[in-house]
Amino acid sequence: MTAKPPAKLADDAYEALRALNHATLSTKGAADWEFPGDAYSVVGNLSQAAMVLPQALEQTEALVKHLEASGNLRSDRNTLDTDLAATYHGLAEAQAAAQTLFEALNRAHSGLSPIAYKD
Repeated sequence: MTAKPPAKLADDAYEALRALNHATLSTKGAADWEFPGDAYSVVGNLSQAAMVLPQALEQTEALVKHLEASGNLRSDRNTLDTDLAATYHGLAEAQAAAQTLFEALNRAHSGLSPIAYKD
């Protein structure tokens, strides 16, 4: 079991990606961000992150389904069935998109593999 709750871990992932965006903003003189291998490593790590997203989304869906089955959910709008349908549909779309993202990042990672810096 982790020391942090799932929502905090998801927030940490967001903050890490936000920091990555800042760290990769410039292509001039940044340490560890000047060679093709740097891009290769970043894309590879993003690919790994995308690889585990579908499982996180599936497990989130399982929690909601468990709470639904146990009768522990209500809607502030009194539209629980509609809200749950939107939730399940959105999570299914997100899982498919994450799989597509993973596959695309793998292609990019493979493409970067033979690329080297030329002086």
